[in-house]
Amino acid sequence: MHRRRRTALLLSAAIVAAPLLTACGNDAHPGAAAVVGGQRITVAQLESRVDEVRSAQRAAVTDDAQYAQVVGQTGGLARDTLHGMVLDRVLHRAADDAGITVTPREVQEMRTGLEQQAGGAKGLETAWLQQYGIPPQRLDENLRLQLEAQRLAAQLGTTTSQPAFWSALSKASKALGVDLNPRYGSCDAQKVARVDAKTPWVREVTASGTKQTT
Repeated sequence: MHRRRRTALLLSAAIVAAPLLTACGNDAHPGAAAVVGGQRITVAQLESRVDEVRSAQRAAVTDDAQYAQVVGQTGGLARDTLHGMVLDRVLHRAADDAGITVTPREVQEMRTGLEQQAGGAKGLETAWLQQYGIPPQRLDENLRLQLEAQRLAAQLGTTTSQPAFWSALSKASKALGVDLNPRYGSCDAQKVARVDAKTPWVREVTASGTKQTT
């Protein structure tokens, strides 16, 4: 694999928590955590995704006290998980509008390179779960998201931390229309953010660790 791919990723799993609810509506959608492009993300679907993370955390941390500490450190998991589900759809729309596609083979190539850095498949799964709250069964989905973001940024002649990239996602968000259940936060369209979101937008992942950028 190319050395640049081995040593750095332009976009890490932390993008799933990026604040990007730019077209927040006030329509009531009973049973929905959010509506994106007219399609509901139900509360049940969200709870199922949160359960995936909690189950993976429980399997990785068998000590009750340590597990309680992990849960305490991720108290906003439902909000962050929902935001990730919304962002996934928005970014895919932006990439699709730009004619960008990602193949399963390309996802596998990225995964193989990351596994080499992490000391194997288990090491990568553990790192993604601990650092970004991505359970093993969602890892490939997250890597696809990263590749789409990288290629979109490259096509725009920018990086994933620059305004031009987020402007493209904002445009896609407005085109889709995003309604967020107030239970999971409120929105500030001018700031392109969920008001209560405090997670950094982008983290750069290197072989020696992570570097946060804003």
